Amino acid sequence: MSSVPLVLLPGLVCDQAVWPAQVAGLSDIAASQVVDYGTLDSLGGMAHKVLAEAPERFALAAHSMGGRVALEVVRQAPERVTALALLDTGYQARDRGMQGTAERAQRQSLLKVARDSGMRAMGGIWVQGMVHRDRLDDTALIEDILEMIARKTPIEFAAQIKALLDRPDGTPVLGEIRCPTLVLCGRQDSWSPLARHEQMAALIPGSRLVAVEDCGHMSTMERPEAVAAALRDWLTGGAAA
Repeated sequence: MSSVPLVLLPGLVCDQAVWPAQVAGLSDIAASQVVDYGTLDSLGGMAHKVLAEAPERFALAAHSMGGRVALEVVRQAPERVTALALLDTGYQARDRGMQGTAERAQRQSLLKVARDSGMRAMGGIWVQGMVHRDRLDDTALIEDILEMIARKTPIEFAAQIKALLDRPDGTPVLGEIRCPTLVLCGRQDSWSPLARHEQMAALIPGSRLVAVEDCGHMSTMERPEAVAAALRDWLTGGAAA
């Protein structure tokens, strides 16, 4: 098959380091590019940047906050997305009650650490809930994650926090998706739990749900081969159509 244009979206304070195993593992079937959000502070603005940099038609795979950006891409230009993969992400707006207030406080607390002590110090706290507990002593994995976070700045972090706190409800978008869609999640993802992905998959017509075993939130880095295999099945099953 010819190479499928594949746009990859990283999550909060993440970059191309989330995707190298998938870029390499799919290189025979996909021409990949990773989008950087810069200091944009809205999901809609990030989606506009994606559309400005992407080919006319493309497959779209997105992790964590990137999944919310991907839903905004579909909201803005559904005809351009040939296939969609949503990994370890969510779709609902921030809760307007106590849960939403707690989320704001938690995110602002991490931002304070980033400003006072640096991004790497913040990452050392953040990563504790982002990978499977059995991988917390995997020095190479944790170092890759911390080095990635350290490449970002508190200004970028603050902008992305604002985008997430102001996120729109993606529920209406899910029901309108008509391209081949993969919904994937680490089974032990405590930040974006499997139950949420089951809800998403139920709302997207014809979607496929994959749970990656022994895996937390950072699925593309924790279980790169399993994620690449799922993306290959997704791409060869419909993204080139």
